[in-house]
Amino acid sequence: MPIHHESGPNPGLDRVHYGLRSTGLKLTDTNPLHSGIHSRGYLPHVKREGASYFVTFRLADALPKEILLQFEAEQAERLRARRKAYELGQPTSDSEASINRDFSRQIARYLDKGYGACYLRQPEIAELVCNAIRHFDDEKYLLENWVVMPNHVHALLWPKSNHSLSEILKSWKQYTSRQAKKMIELEADRFWQPESYTHWIRNDSEKARINHYIRCNPVVARLCAQPEDWRWSSVWSGSNKSPPAM
Repeated sequence: MPIHHESGPNPGLDRVHYGLRSTGLKLTDTNPLHSGIHSRGYLPHVKREGASYFVTFRLADALPKEILLQFEAEQAERLRARRKAYELGQPTSDSEASINRDFSRQIARYLDKGYGACYLRQPEIAELVCNAIRHFDDEKYLLENWVVMPNHVHALLWPKSNHSLSEILKSWKQYTSRQAKKMIELEADRFWQPESYTHWIRNDSEKARINHYIRCNPVVARLCAQPEDWRWSSVWSGSNKSPPAM
């Protein structure tokens, strides 16, 4: 049965759903805000209570739907080829982990090219987003690393008890969307893409790799020479760690 979301049928999500089902994973709505695998928009999410997460959310025009569907189709085709090779008893080095990792890297490389309006290049809007991310640090969640890029945001955080990741992301995006749209006089169009990418961090080595990625993202995107030079990040050398009033 095709998967639907608020804007109607989503062929790309259908392909991901079938790919996951072929590997033995199931999409479920059981307690979706806290644990299990569930679908919302384009990507499946894996959530666990008491875990650290790597999250990415992007501006509405940063990654066109047709580009995302192309990436998803390539991912689904590789998953099908891997399953077929397994059924035929043929060895393959294309693991499920490497397929999913390449899919994430495709999206990351595309975002770093800076497509779309890139409203987060505007200092006042970047500052708005930075303040929102820091505002409830140590109250609703613990922030480990974050960066605001021209068309997307990365953060590594640990939600505290009684605060779900979905609630935190919704708070960030709703508040900043309302304020930013007033600043740029954007009325009808969306500011953020409704879908966010969330990844449950499984071990310390993965956390170290993701921390390095977040810190170095502005350097990789050729926005600055050193991570500490990028003003809109947790490692900026002149940053004030105290969240200002909102």
